[in-house]
Amino acid sequence: MDFYYLPGSAPCRAVQMTAAAVGVELNLKLTNLMAGEHMKPEFLKLNPQHCVPTLVDDGFALCESRAIMCYLVEKYGKPIEADRLLPSDPQRRAIVNQRLYFDMGTLYQRFGDYYYPQIFEGAAASEANYAKIGEALTFLDTFLEGDAKFVAGGDSFSLADISVYATLTTFEVAGHDFSAYGNVLRWYKSMAGTIPGADMNRSWAEAARPFFDRIKH
Repeated sequence: MDFYYLPGSAPCRAVQMTAAAVGVELNLKLTNLMAGEHMKPEFLKLNPQHCVPTLVDDGFALCESRAIMCYLVEKYGKPIEADRLLPSDPQRRAIVNQRLYFDMGTLYQRFGDYYYPQIFEGAAASEANYAKIGEALTFLDTFLEGDAKFVAGGDSFSLADISVYATLTTFEVAGHDFSAYGNVLRWYKSMAGTIPGADMNRSWAEAARPFFDRIKH
């Protein structure tokens, strides 16, 4: 299946790690947003939102990383493996979904609200937006209280861990210090040896470093 991506993108890397977890091989199609490749007519036919990641599986096109992650698990994950990544129990699944939405709408969103205007628009750093990142990390730290091993609880990693781990890898590359959040730091270090594809996630994330190096922290 074709996977349109940018290596520096946390959502793209989350899909890559999910594919590794379910044993699916992706046909990587590097998409240069700066060159406008996402605005070409052939890409717009696949994804009118003209964003990455975008997955095309035998003619079926899908965007939004967390939707893609769920699709890969539900279609290609083996039963036991799939139940760990996206539990069938309604309450367990609800917690995983909540953490995925937390990553999309709070953690990753606030990261972007602070950093991306500086990178792409040359805007000054916003102390208010920086404070909101701290609040989001405090929420995550609370989720991991009591020596919880995984962001959605349970005894194995889930899609929630994969998505949040990709986001925090970008935090690290951006030079953002989250060492004040002890539970987050403990969890983050443990995921490197737990999530399949974590090494590739880390190496791909380095592609974003030049953008963050342009701004003052």
